[in-house]
Amino acid sequence: MRILQIADWTSNPGGIEVCVARLRETLSAGGDEVRLLTGSTGSQGDGTADYVARASDRLAPQIGLQLVNPFAVARLRAALRDFRPDVVHVHMLEANLSTALFVALRGVPTVVTVHFYKPICPVGTKVLPDGAFCTVPAGTVCFRGGCQSLPAWLRDRPRYRLLRDGLARARRVVTSSRWMQAQLAVSGIAADVVYPPVADPVVAAAPAPEPLFVYCGRLSAEKGVQLFVRAFARVRESVPEARARVVGGGPEHAALEALATQLGAGDAVDFVGRVPPDQVAGYVADAWALVAPSLWAEPFGLVAAEAIAQGVPVVASETGGFAETVEPARSGILCANGSEQQLTEALRSIAERPLAVDPQQIATIRARHSLARHGETMRSIYSAAAAA
Repeated sequence: MRILQIADWTSNPGGIEVCVARLRETLSAGGDEVRLLTGSTGSQGDGTADYVARASDRLAPQIGLQLVNPFAVARLRAALRDFRPDVVHVHMLEANLSTALFVALRGVPTVVTVHFYKPICPVGTKVLPDGAFCTVPAGTVCFRGGCQSLPAWLRDRPRYRLLRDGLARARRVVTSSRWMQAQLAVSGIAADVVYPPVADPVVAAAPAPEPLFVYCGRLSAEKGVQLFVRAFARVRESVPEARARVVGGGPEHAALEALATQLGAGDAVDFVGRVPPDQVAGYVADAWALVAPSLWAEPFGLVAAEAIAQGVPVVASETGGFAETVEPARSGILCANGSEQQLTEALRSIAERPLAVDPQQIATIRARHSLARHGETMRSIYSAAAAA
């Protein structure tokens, strides 16, 4: 089949970009011809994009380009003429490519994967200004509750009309977890669950001699890395030999290093920085636990599935997609989102008594998230969409 992928490729990529790249590789290895359309920000598909549309990370241009990106519309029309895909797979386009692409896709067999909350939440996190999780559908509550200014909310009205129209016209809408499926249903969007692919482990778990806790992901506020640093500093009061490793980059990097120093744990926390996806396993393999302390409700949480598939237990937030991956006592510990006390207790318990991942849990995660299975599932969805 000829498949055109559409995805923003942000300057601070995460799990979504990893999933898009893995799907492309898997389909190509199976004989399908797959091309990628993305924006000019970021790495442009790590340099592999076939079609690149002009985009911007700067606020002023984004105000207009997020409403209608004429460069992206033109590139999409050119791709449709040039490539003539059997199906188009839309992953994310709200940040740079714009929902106006759905206009150009009318009449074209389209599959949409909703990876995160942006299609049902203007701020993209479903987190209210007071830190609580939002449980109501988007609407006037978004500006009345302080999540958006009235001008920003008004600007988003046509964006979301196009997005809803695109989802309604799509031959199939899928998402990454049962949690996300339920959140979309509240907003009137029916979606099927297709779990993201996890790469075959290339580095087996081999715990370090002393307690080591690893965080891997973006260094942004919703990820709860500051919570991890504070909890880790408390653990060191009773387990002074414990160490931490932070893998990833983002806007909170400098503040996190300063916090670790302020709490007297600066010499025990190694800030590695951002590493290529295929090197992450090497930084996780010797962990006594991977720590995923997200404050928001993670839509899925690819890093947890990858750690368990590798044989590394996970300490994660209980509300959101992590609960579908982490089995308490068998593959990790779940803590209340934002609870420093529970996170501290979980880390201390593992530091004092290491937790081994149940082999059956490893097998379950590897099977559910295998690259081959994911490719076969998506190929079946594409075939049905094209035939319809």
